[in-house]
Amino acid sequence: MQCSTPGACVAVGDGGGIVFDVGSLWDRLTAVTDTRHRRGVRYPLDALLVLLTLAKVAGADQLSAMADWVTNRQEALRAALGLGWARMPHHNTFRRILASVVDPDELDGVIGTFLSSLPQTGTSVVVAFDGKTVRGTIDLDQPHGEHLLAAYLPEAGLVLMQVAAGEKENEITVAPKLLTCLDLRGKVVIADAMHTQRHLSVQILEAGGEYLWVVKDNQPTLRADIVQVFAPETPTVLGNTLPNDWETFQTVEKGHGRRETRTITVSSLLHGYSDWPGLEQVFKVERQRVEVRRGKGTTEVVYGLTSLRRDEASPQRLLALSRTYWGIENGLHYCRDVTFQEDRCRLTQGNAGRVMATLNNLVIGLLRSTGTTNLAQARRRYDADFTQALPLLTATPLRL
Repeated sequence: MQCSTPGACVAVGDGGGIVFDVGSLWDRLTAVTDTRHRRGVRYPLDALLVLLTLAKVAGADQLSAMADWVTNRQEALRAALGLGWARMPHHNTFRRILASVVDPDELDGVIGTFLSSLPQTGTSVVVAFDGKTVRGTIDLDQPHGEHLLAAYLPEAGLVLMQVAAGEKENEITVAPKLLTCLDLRGKVVIADAMHTQRHLSVQILEAGGEYLWVVKDNQPTLRADIVQVFAPETPTVLGNTLPNDWETFQTVEKGHGRRETRTITVSSLLHGYSDWPGLEQVFKVERQRVEVRRGKGTTEVVYGLTSLRRDEASPQRLLALSRTYWGIENGLHYCRDVTFQEDRCRLTQGNAGRVMATLNNLVIGLLRSTGTTNLAQARRRYDADFTQALPLLTATPLRL
């Protein structure tokens, strides 16, 4: 690699070179530590990671399919990337790189830094925390598989960072580490009830962010206090009712043969009364779903709290924020499971399964950065002409 002009670098091979900007994905991948002994290294690590990323952008998911994709396009790849290799790497080379050469923590950090530089990051507000077990890593030695906790921007479709949790029960212990990797200024952190913890609330506030938590039985005293705030009004001995500051907002949606009504009621009465760090408002969300044809319905009630003041977050905004959180299910987990076939990809050796999950996060972020909503369609387009995907890897993302 050599620098040719200010702000750009060139990866040079016997067949020529390709220009990539400083700050581009390829440039950042050059910083990933290659733990191989320098003697006998045939393929630079950054180039191997670029090839794997290109193959995945173009729709290859199984490691063998990714290696075949590279081999079947070796002439075009040599010309496009300026590679002087006599032959492309064997799939066992790629497997060894993922399993034992790449440090997954370092790769997550490098890719997280790159994705954080994308324009959509600055305009997104919600940071969703959620964990996922990579089922393709389950074997006799690791019966629970690799469980990863990710920080995701539902509005942008980007994973800012992920850390290994071991098992789902360990999410609470690794969440502080994940928070330290993020710039939380101007962000609202939302997670499931497992992460409704005092120390996480303090950490988020000290980092300049806000939180919105769901409260369940893991915080019984807090939940009881919130339930009491929204208890039905009962008359006093004089026949009056105690004053409250409730504000309510409701949405009604129809589709897929059902009608769904969401009603949120918000109160600030626990502010100054509860000792929960930074508590400003508590809320109650009631969801009613009715099957239009059969007339059968279900009702679900969820309680929560937030550090956002009433003048910062109206009931309407709190309801919208809580709904945005669930974008992690469709925008990330579903894409990785279905579009990228993550759970069907058997990678039980070393760190291969976790590194592949990181590459899935990366490619989802790259595709989302183009504004596409149909990832499968976009991958077919890039498979037909992979050179269209090169700017995603070689150009510095422009700030809006």
